[in-house]
Amino acid sequence: MEVKLASKRGFCFGVKDAIAVAENAIKQYGAGRVVALGPVIHNPQVVRELEDKGLDQSGNLEEVGNDITVLIRSHGAGPEVYDQITQQRLSLVDATCVLVKRAQSVVKQLHEEGYKVVMIGDAAHPEVKGVIGYAPDVIVVDREEDLDAALPARAKLGIVAQTTHTPEHVAKMIGAIASRPFRELKVVNTLCLEVVRRQEAAVELCEEVDVVFVLGGLHSANTRELARLCEEQGVPTYHLETWDQFQPEMIKGRRVAGITAGASTPDHIINEFVEKLEPLTPIS
Repeated sequence: MEVKLASKRGFCFGVKDAIAVAENAIKQYGAGRVVALGPVIHNPQVVRELEDKGLDQSGNLEEVGNDITVLIRSHGAGPEVYDQITQQRLSLVDATCVLVKRAQSVVKQLHEEGYKVVMIGDAAHPEVKGVIGYAPDVIVVDREEDLDAALPARAKLGIVAQTTHTPEHVAKMIGAIASRPFRELKVVNTLCLEVVRRQEAAVELCEEVDVVFVLGGLHSANTRELARLCEEQGVPTYHLETWDQFQPEMIKGRRVAGITAGASTPDHIINEFVEKLEPLTPIS
């Protein structure tokens, strides 16, 4: 079977840095001596690899012992988490993505400038949960229908967005916010360019293939977004974590398969998928 790869796919620099920070912490402090506050990245295979090397990703700060080093994962954390780590006199290793750090800083600055901060994002996502801690009462919205109830009328609004969102969705939300009464509106672009490039490459790939496989963690926001974008192009799309989830029926009647991968998907998962898919003859 002919296989085409998206021009931009897989690990971004933030994920690479987070894994390196975690691995170095294990080497420095020892296996079992480092506790991450949740999965370092949203990829189950990488999470297991780090756990096999000795990283505890239980994420429960309340149960961390005095002689343990705490690792802040790539999604970051709110200031209250850092305060608690300091109060418990624990050692700290910070693997927060630099772009998430920037979003945190922007939220804090907007608040200090007198803006009511609005974050376009998924309120349940760990990145969003951490970012909104840098200003009081940040409004989190992700659907136009929620805006009337969420936004104060004629307010001075400062807008940021979850780093993994698409520019199209953020632009649509900003337009909807701007159509309502406000006193002042300031928008700061906090989107991750690496994620945007993967989104653009996925859309381009859809023009050349008749089935797409999006590889990455099922709970990864940026990977799910890639799958959604591919589906929007009208191409049959399958979001899989590994080759083990592949079924021959997925390529029935297809000639050219496209492969892309989320920003937390390692190369070896992509390479294995390509190596095992290429020799197959699609079911007619």
